[in-house]
Parts: sequence; structure tokens; C-alpha cells
Amino acid sequence: MTAGPSSACGPRSASPRLVLASASRTRQRLLSDAGLAYDAAPADVDEAAVRIAMRAASRSAEEVATALAEAKAAAVAGVHPDALVVGADQMLECDGQWFEKPADLAEAERNLRILRGRRHRLVSAVAVALEGRCAWTHVDVAVMSMRAFSDDVLADYLDRAGAAALDTVAGYRFEGPGIQLFDAVEGDMFTILGLPLLPLLACLRRCGAVAD
Repeated sequence: MTAGPSSACGPRSASPRLVLASASRTRQRLLSDAGLAYDAAPADVDEAAVRIAMRAASRSAEEVATALAEAKAAAVAGVHPDALVVGADQMLECDGQWFEKPADLAEAERNLRILRGRRHRLVSAVAVALEGRCAWTHVDVAVMSMRAFSDDVLADYLDRAGAAALDTVAGYRFEGPGIQLFDAVEGDMFTILGLPLLPLLACLRRCGAVAD
């Protein structure tokens, strides 16, 4: 399932500097592996407050992820108005319940017990800010089917993943040993990893940040 993009920036005469408004090592790796030169400047955004307010307003996970991606891009664009700023966010939704990064391995275990044997959605949004304002957004969804694994498999996964499990929503690293917790997925790998990369690259080409 794909929603967006919304508006898009047009071509520019000079190649703009690229800034990723994220401390996510996965997102940084995706941009680096794609051959992009960029600076990383994590955004100072109260994500919990945004989620709480939008939950109270009965907003969808797609709307929340997009709003957070826009907020991150805009926050960093305020500091780097000359740059092309990329913000991103990911939501995990299972039967209406939203999950966030676990605070510790005990919370990661509780989350995975809830998700075990069920399907959930990973909603990944990306936004680009240009000249201090948001110029483009895109949101995409992957559907994840987690198998009914045993308690021994769960314990082994958490032992293998260690602290890395705390860097992901709900507590699994799909690109690592966490893949053994699943029996089916529907969607783009980059969406699963938290950054819809192909639509983003298309936007960056239009903006002149990537060669066309």
C-alpha cells in the first residue's frame, strides 16, 4: 500500500547540501549505501507529545508518521535553511494499538509476545524540507506476519539481538536475526527499514541533490 507523494520540489540550478534529520543508524546506512553525501543532524521534536495529541484526535498511523516526518524536517531546516532536509518516521500498528521503541529488553519481550502469531503494519513516512519549509511527503505501508514462535525462540532472539533490539519499534531487527520471527511480509524492504528510499531518491533527483 502506498500513499503520496504530496507536493514535490522542482529542479534547482545548484546542487543543494543534503541533511538527514535523524540519528537512526539504519537510515544513515541506507543513504550511505545509496552513495549519497549528507550531514546528519538529529531533530529535537517531542515525538511522544505529537503521538498523544494525534491519538486524542483519532488520527491514523499514516497521518502521525507523516506529521512527525514533517516536524523533524522542518525543525532541522530552521537551523539549516540552505539545505535540503530529509525527515522520517515509522509507526507500528497492530489492531489499533501503536508500538514504540522499547525502553529495555523486558519491554521488547512483552511487545513481541503481543505481536506473536499476528499481523501488524509498519507505516514509514519521509518528508523533504527546502528553503525552510516542507516541500514533499510520502508514506508507505508494509504488512508483517509474525509466526507463532516458541518462548525458546523468543529468548534466543533477544539474546542474539541484545541492545540492538531497542533501536527498533516493538523490538525486532528484521534485517538481522529478527527475520526468523516472521513467516510472511507484504511490502517494500526500505519501508520495513523505516525509509521509503526509492520515492525519496526520485524527489532528490527532481530537487537536484542527486544526478538525474
